[in-house]
Amino acid sequence: MNATIRLALAASLLAAGASHAQDGELSIAMLIPGKIDDNGFMEAGYNGLLKIEKQFGAKIAYTDQVQPEQDKLEEALRALARQTPDMVIAHGGQNNEAAKTVAAEFPDIPFVVVQGGVTGPNLSSYEVLQEHSAWLGGAAAGLLTQSGVVGHISGIRVTPGLKGRGGFYHGLMHTRPDATFLTIFAGNQDDTELAARVAKAETDQGADIIFTMLNAGRQGATDAMREAGAKQIGNVIDWTKVEPDVFIASAIADVSIPSVQAVQDLVDGTWKPETVKHIGLENPEAVSLTLSDSVPAEIRDRIDTLREQIVTGEIEVSTEYSGPELEM
Repeated sequence: MNATIRLALAASLLAAGASHAQDGELSIAMLIPGKIDDNGFMEAGYNGLLKIEKQFGAKIAYTDQVQPEQDKLEEALRALARQTPDMVIAHGGQNNEAAKTVAAEFPDIPFVVVQGGVTGPNLSSYEVLQEHSAWLGGAAAGLLTQSGVVGHISGIRVTPGLKGRGGFYHGLMHTRPDATFLTIFAGNQDDTELAARVAKAETDQGADIIFTMLNAGRQGATDAMREAGAKQIGNVIDWTKVEPDVFIASAIADVSIPSVQAVQDLVDGTWKPETVKHIGLENPEAVSLTLSDSVPAEIRDRIDTLREQIVTGEIEVSTEYSGPELEM
């Protein structure tokens, strides 16, 4: 497809979205592969859809609890697209390839992947930079650890999770370059028993702070860490307000925001295909590190300084990690 045709398609998609919004007929469909009540990433996506319903008066539809296998994700997206909504949103980077395939089958419908990295003639991605808050979380862990051993636990090996792990590691190395880093992708975001076993394995090796990027499985890790006397750094939401006895910090990346932003762009006539839109620490409502009340003022000040250095570009957040991983 040449540039002229792409521009024409983009213009027609934008006009359609703006027209529906003005007529009060806006309809948005979302694929949420996991559980909408997982206290984590998937629930944040669902909350974004509810915000869209309230903020824009939109008619909403969603499909949830789909196995992260491409053929199943594709069929779920097709079923939503057949309803001819004004936009289809796929929540999560695990939808990247499925969204590329299905968007091509429905060229008149705008598609968006939240926390994705794919684009197409009618496809864009919106990504909250979890690695920014994760980097600060790693820096805080380096300043707070007593044992010098810091852990990381995640489930599915998806790109945003890999980036978050890499960002956390480099933040840790920035403030505590001699730290020992334990990391694992255990294969499941929602299994509490598995998360508990992995957390115990890391605390048994001396980890006194662990960064968890989990969904419903997080409670298992939290219980195990409470028993071991270890501290946790959470993600997505502010866990320091939920279980303050365990959580010493939380690397917030509000992934309800990208879907709302995508719909706002559609309504405003500014949504663009073939783009990846990034949202980082410059938007503290979307990305930030919260610290528990027990964190000393001097460490808070240090984290504030590091945040500014990331925003200004003085510190570049690396997301690469090629070191060893824990085996279970």
